[in-house]
Amino acid sequence: MTRLMVVGIALSALNLRPAITSLGALLEEVRDGLGMSGSVAGLLTSVPSLCFAVFGVMAPRLARRFGPGAVICAGMVAITAGLLIRPWVGNTAGFLAASALALMGIAVSNVLMPVIVKRWFPDRVGSMTGVYSMTLALGTSLAAAVTVPVTDALGGSWQSGLTVWAVLPAVAILPWIPFVRGRTAGAGAADAQGSTAHDREEPDGLRITRSRTAWALAVFFGLQATAAYVTMGWMAQIFRDAGVSAGTAGLLLALTMVMGVPLAFVIPRLASRLPHQGPMVVVLGVCGLLGYAGLYTAPVSGALAWALLLGISNCAFPLALTMVGMRSRTGAGVAKLSAFAQSAGYLLSIPGPLLVGVLYQRSGGWGLPLALLAGLMVPQVVAGILAGRDRIVEDEAAR
Repeated sequence: MTRLMVVGIALSALNLRPAITSLGALLEEVRDGLGMSGSVAGLLTSVPSLCFAVFGVMAPRLARRFGPGAVICAGMVAITAGLLIRPWVGNTAGFLAASALALMGIAVSNVLMPVIVKRWFPDRVGSMTGVYSMTLALGTSLAAAVTVPVTDALGGSWQSGLTVWAVLPAVAILPWIPFVRGRTAGAGAADAQGSTAHDREEPDGLRITRSRTAWALAVFFGLQATAAYVTMGWMAQIFRDAGVSAGTAGLLLALTMVMGVPLAFVIPRLASRLPHQGPMVVVLGVCGLLGYAGLYTAPVSGALAWALLLGISNCAFPLALTMVGMRSRTGAGVAKLSAFAQSAGYLLSIPGPLLVGVLYQRSGGWGLPLALLAGLMVPQVVAGILAGRDRIVEDEAAR
């Protein structure tokens, strides 16, 4: 069962971003096909954060009632249905609603992945976080790289190009079926390892909002999510507006995403061995600042370098996930910290992509949006340094 759990984690993680990056690669075609303005397209790129904030907070309660394995299985079903429906509804409202269905499945899976890892692999939090962060990055980059070529191969229909991404979550449903057995499913291996007794003793006693580390982690999570979703939703368009072809822009976005494949495996393992993750936060922040500066000054001639730097910077996401697992002592604590940090963080990130769309439409260029992103990188680094300190949220909440 442990091997099946590893397969389930990897396949599920593979499906946590293609719904977003496949759309980013075809955003111009979708805008034209549905008659979207730049502001509405900015709203579309904000929908992931909104859904993650709203639905992610429900995940711990659902997991206590049905079991985390059952909830993640249902999440994969929701992703499949949303991706099948959204290209064919024919209007912006329906497209947004179907996207929200898929993103609801992604939201609960996002929150419960650290919980599954903590319960099934309590002695390998860093390495298993690396596994699912790496496969998550692989799915992200794969969707960015092949969506345009696949769309061309299917006759140039953006509807067909988006629909194909429903296949992967349909496959990911299968390994979770054995874990759909009620509220104890997903905790069996942890019980065998003696790691969930405390979880059952204290499922609801932690008041997570009393922890300063939890708040710092939520801010760090939210600001890195702002940068990530602007990158996924708009970076291809930045390159296209600079004169790069659609196919090349998609490949550059894919390069940014694929940087997360090796780094998402290395960073959690390294972070779990350090007493303080602040220096890693600083390095990732500096890469982001250099990438934004390059996109403004030389978007075409230095395109490869800026894509690489932003890919490194976006690895703040696996670092944040690792800190979620390290800042709590119990599985129940990880569940609450993960739900709080991700829900509050994604709520914080909602205005970013929308504001980028508005600034882009009003100013007619990318100078102001890039200046905004560079400015947000500073508080991201500060919050990451605070979240990276060697603290336990249960101890802070108790004080």
